[in-house]
Amino acid sequence: MNDVLGFGVIVGVISVAGLLAVVSNRLSERIRVPAPAVFLIAAAVASDVITRLGHFPTVDVQRLVTVMLILLLFDGGMHIGWRRFRGAAGPVLWTGVAGTLLTTAGVALAAHLVFGLDGQSALLLGVALAPTDPAVVFSVLGRREISGRSGTILEGESGANDPVGIAAMAAVLGAAGHGGWSAFGHGAGEFALQMGIGGAVGLLGGKALAVAMRRLALPSGSLYPLRTLLAAGVIYGVATVAHGSGFLAVFVAGIVVGDIRAPYKAEIERFHSALASLAEIVAFTALGLTVSIASLAEGNAWLVGLGIAALLTLVIRPLLVGGLLLPMRLSGGEKLFVMWSGLKGAVPILLGTYLLSAEVPGAQRLYQIVVVVVTFSVIVQGGLVPAVARWCGVPMRTVEPEPWTLSLRLREEPTGLRQHVVAAGSPADGTAIKHLDLGEDTWISNVTRDGELIPVSGATLLRAGDQILVMVDPAAPLAPRTVFDASGPPPP
Repeated sequence: MNDVLGFGVIVGVISVAGLLAVVSNRLSERIRVPAPAVFLIAAAVASDVITRLGHFPTVDVQRLVTVMLILLLFDGGMHIGWRRFRGAAGPVLWTGVAGTLLTTAGVALAAHLVFGLDGQSALLLGVALAPTDPAVVFSVLGRREISGRSGTILEGESGANDPVGIAAMAAVLGAAGHGGWSAFGHGAGEFALQMGIGGAVGLLGGKALAVAMRRLALPSGSLYPLRTLLAAGVIYGVATVAHGSGFLAVFVAGIVVGDIRAPYKAEIERFHSALASLAEIVAFTALGLTVSIASLAEGNAWLVGLGIAALLTLVIRPLLVGGLLLPMRLSGGEKLFVMWSGLKGAVPILLGTYLLSAEVPGAQRLYQIVVVVVTFSVIVQGGLVPAVARWCGVPMRTVEPEPWTLSLRLREEPTGLRQHVVAAGSPADGTAIKHLDLGEDTWISNVTRDGELIPVSGATLLRAGDQILVMVDPAAPLAPRTVFDASGPPPP
């Protein structure tokens, strides 16, 4: 009986902590401090106050955070989708792969020349701090949506360079037993192998999952989101067993299935979005338990961390990643925004725990430096992202939540129905329905504005934010999306 009571206390305390973490998202909006920083700092303080919390095994933390990253990367890939990724694939891969490797070299050089770290420690620190973090990027953006390619590049880079950073760390640690050019060759070969196998498994696994989502019916609607969740785990496992990057495979699979039309797709997306929010809380809380605030004050690790954070934010990323952005078709403001928004988060801290597990000389000090850099990045860089977007002239709008829904359930796929939201500045914004260039085989049957149904007639003026249901002849060409998107031509 005492065991039952004790377990009940544990469940209750963990649930209260989880509820506080969920509610803290509102607090983070008010104080303009990203939620991941709140989770990380609160867990670190708790581990200092309740010493038993600080003895959580590092290996268990790594495994827990790995599962959370699978959820975050798959949801991030689905959020980007194949259509958005295809339009910015070159910049995403360029910044995600080349940008990560260049940042590694830049941080390592600064750590060695400016702060006196030995070559191996400097390289390991550079690898750990190179990746940006999807959890922090999505959390900082929150309900904000960035117009144009800069948002896709930023989100895609944060998802693509995590697998790159993790594979690079595995390659560097694996090459520790080799020497000279042998170490370099071994590490480069291991890295290329992980990237190639991970990308191939993700592409094939995503296509197989897309076919299953569309064609393989299940007896209950509640099973559809579970199928995609378990499939993501299978894709990660297959890629890892094949000596590839499971993280890259999961991210690519999410991109592949992001835009497909499938039964219960909206429910699947909401399910994974909720899981990603939970994963963010769990990952930063678990990593925070490995941090001792008292130990950060010892020695000069915090001072070195702040110095590297300032150099990384103001010099290294702008020079190296900014150089990669020069040939891209982005405005000057968009390039500056992408340079600033390379936020660090859970992945650098996870890579720091790998140093602890590998018993690298000076690992504890390196880990403390990583934690300081990540904390600086989340609070300072992340907190200033909305302001920097305004200064750079990058369009960013707030997507208001829609807690109420009016839906229509059908047994078969609706081939003649399309749903759109009128974007601000689109040809449909402020235009009467009869003046829209929709064609003879397309008509608007339903308009919802501010939660109310609007009577539809030819004289009905559409406004930005209107949710419309379009009926089309399945045999006729579809009305162009540009009528409702901001990128479309002006109305006649």
